[in-house]
Amino acid sequence: MRYRTLGASGLSVSEISLGSWLTVGVGVEREQATALVDRAFELGINFIDTANVYGRGAAEVLLGELLAGRPRDSYVLATKLYFPMNDVDKGLSAEQVAKQIDASLARLRTDYVDLYQCHRYDTETPLEETMAALTEVVRSGKARHIGFSEWSAPQLEAALAIPGAERFVSSQPQYSILHRAPEREVIPLCARENIAQIVFSPLAQGVLSGKYRAGEKLPEDSRAASKAMGWAMGRFLTDDVLGVVDRLRPIASGCGLTLPQLALAWVLREPNVASAIVGASRPSQLDDNVAASGVTLDAATLAAIDEAVAGLTLDS
Repeated sequence: MRYRTLGASGLSVSEISLGSWLTVGVGVEREQATALVDRAFELGINFIDTANVYGRGAAEVLLGELLAGRPRDSYVLATKLYFPMNDVDKGLSAEQVAKQIDASLARLRTDYVDLYQCHRYDTETPLEETMAALTEVVRSGKARHIGFSEWSAPQLEAALAIPGAERFVSSQPQYSILHRAPEREVIPLCARENIAQIVFSPLAQGVLSGKYRAGEKLPEDSRAASKAMGWAMGRFLTDDVLGVVDRLRPIASGCGLTLPQLALAWVLREPNVASAIVGASRPSQLDDNVAASGVTLDAATLAAIDEAVAGLTLDS
């Protein structure tokens, strides 16, 4: 496993990190989740990402139990807030920031998180209020650093311009061979401001695993076939997308890589990316994913990938 620095935080995070959306506490049972976390540590993964809304607290609760026996300085822990936890608890108001950080810490069984992230931008709360509340979270010691997910470049610029506010150290965008929107504005801005990317869906929710083919039945043990985990995959399972995946297969094979390893190595080729979050449901998937750490793709391979995806648009 290789490690990179998370923006201006000074934190060293593994190039491959363990996510928990739709998996831990939701689509993956406790025994399986225990095996996943154990294997992640064995492989050198030290960065774990979750959110309060994953399973409406279930992911944080289970992670808190599974991490309780490990030294707190042996892992970097990130969580998020914004999406509704119930009919009234949602958004990034000062009240919600104060309430949700305490609730997350209780579920995670820790005194602090290393990274507290805005899961989305809150158009209904003044940005100054949100940033002041996040600044207080850091100054109180409940979070070491703050980050955001899926904010636009203008939204980030506005936050950075607020005097005295804590500065973001990370951005968490969707980013993959099939979804490159962050390259246009967010990544260049973040690179200038020493804000690192921790990207989600680098395998396009598993489509870049190569297990799905046009016209074929979904594998029974796959994410797409799971009611708990497959509901958000529709736009990745079109014939156009699966055709691109088929064109990527020989490129991966020619590099001596699996398709997931090629996809993860592609994401990690970007210097501003500190870590790629994987949502594995089995330890064997982690074994395969981690092998992408440290892989360098040459110019010819990168050009072949560009040619394979030419004309595909999934950036909306």
